[in-house]
Amino acid sequence: MTTVAHWGGTSRFADLGGRVHWVDFGGPQDAPRVVLVHGLGGSHLNWCLLAPLLTARLRVTAVDLAGFGLTEPAGRGTAVTDNVALLDRFLREVVGEPALLVGNSMGGMISILQAAARPETATGLVLVDPALPLPFGARPDPLVLSVFLLYAVPGVGERLLARSRTGSTARQQVRRLLALVCADPSAVPEELVSASVELAERRAGVPGLDAAFLAAARSLVLVNARRNTYWSAMRSLRMPVLLLSGERDRLVPVRSARAAAARNPGWRFETFPGVGHVPQLEIPDVVAARMLDWLDDVRLTAG
Repeated sequence: MTTVAHWGGTSRFADLGGRVHWVDFGGPQDAPRVVLVHGLGGSHLNWCLLAPLLTARLRVTAVDLAGFGLTEPAGRGTAVTDNVALLDRFLREVVGEPALLVGNSMGGMISILQAAARPETATGLVLVDPALPLPFGARPDPLVLSVFLLYAVPGVGERLLARSRTGSTARQQVRRLLALVCADPSAVPEELVSASVELAERRAGVPGLDAAFLAAARSLVLVNARRNTYWSAMRSLRMPVLLLSGERDRLVPVRSARAAAARNPGWRFETFPGVGHVPQLEIPDVVAARMLDWLDDVRLTAG
């Protein structure tokens, strides 16, 4: 099955131990390959504003991780480690060559772990507000902390997700999510909001989505809790890394990004004032410009 997706990308499916959805946004055939990796609760739609700004110079694709977007759980694991394995197969069997990994939130964590374990698959990393450990002494956002604590409790997380949908339309659910992840939700075009609503409605009847989401959320917390192992994975990276962070990110405070940058002085680190957890949705033109400027300064090579 192949359909035309929003913003000029072509929607495709691959069999990678189950049906995996991905979008080919195009670009020159001989250009460096880029794979966009979304975060918890996200999908290929998270990249539909940024991708067209890159395709003049890069060959751009986005993958839906297991349990998200149009990649249904279908009995597969959806924890971080499971989706690292999915990304690895996608890179080897679909992309077929090393790629620049661009990851947001959980997708940033997955990209870090992939590049650390299998450096031959990644030419570089662009980490857009990646999931990172909180520095000691830092205070998390109270709402974010309470929600993730509830997700962690068996039975409670399931009831929380079910209650969040009760009496809410898909549009209201999308708007609530944007209010959490964006400093300025009004910056997201209505066309993308409507596409997100359509995707939420399409996913409503898919079995196992709550379990898939909670497995991913709980595993994300576990990776961050094993901070020394996670820091060690970051430290092992030998490819160029660009770390971008919104200064009003409620989910991954900019203080976490600053701590990661301090531990890895070879990375380029830039922040965005007045921007939240998904800069690629709030200021895609700025993110694209920073990425392309960085690419002018580094030489991407196979691992």
